[in-house]
Amino acid sequence: MSTPPERVGTQRLMERHGIRADTDLGQHFLLDENLVDLAVRMAQVGPDDVVLEVGAGLGTLTAALGRAARAVHAMEVDPRMEAPLAEATQGLPGVQVHWGDCMKVPLEDLDPAPTAVVSNLPYHVATPVLVETICRLPLVTRWALMTQREVADRWLAAPGSRMYGGPSVIVQLACRATGRRTVGREVFSPRPRVDSALVGLRRVAPAPDAATRTLVRAAFSARRKTLANALGQAGADRDAVRDALRGMGLPEAARPEQLEPAAYPALAAAIGWTAGAGA
Repeated sequence: MSTPPERVGTQRLMERHGIRADTDLGQHFLLDENLVDLAVRMAQVGPDDVVLEVGAGLGTLTAALGRAARAVHAMEVDPRMEAPLAEATQGLPGVQVHWGDCMKVPLEDLDPAPTAVVSNLPYHVATPVLVETICRLPLVTRWALMTQREVADRWLAAPGSRMYGGPSVIVQLACRATGRRTVGREVFSPRPRVDSALVGLRRVAPAPDAATRTLVRAAFSARRKTLANALGQAGADRDAVRDALRGMGLPEAARPEQLEPAAYPALAAAIGWTAGAGA
């Protein structure tokens, strides 16, 4: 069994296999392997870990994860990546490649179960992937995710800011940021039209329950309205919402972006909101 190189060489793989990124799939290949190593360190991947990677691409990050972890579940939708992925991960038996859309795969069935998620994510699926892995993979305790800088800002936004929204609440109820690094466009092929960011997260609590998640969705679907009106539009009793807000020491005319993440599960409990409400 051959030993894989310490550096895979993204550009070399692209040239050898005649691969050009398909931007319709959100592909922007990471050329700087120092950032690959930083992602592995940011997630504190160790020999006992099982890592989920979404969007394995050419396998540059996959190989680094395969060297550091016990096992890697690498997900990829583009069948053109079969040969470069096989080359990049040669000699790494812990790497399993899963072909298909990660949003359609039963993540709960992955065996062994992931303990960390490390990915250079296509921008259009970044938030759904993060939220789904928080909610569906309870053994995952660490994330290191490359995404559009604005998306990262939304995940970490504070209450009251224009970036604060439903994803901010869900992410921050379960996780705390452990690192953030802005990444320029020049380290990708092709260059994206926006800057990126590498974000590290650590789980500090279980995922919010389904009732809280649906309440958050209903609240921010009408963020310009007061919470009483936004949730009333989704079927809640407006007076009950106002009473609950007053009981929590909040203005009865509070808007969704004014509440701290921790206020949302408390509000759901106070008004008896159920997972099926607002559907």
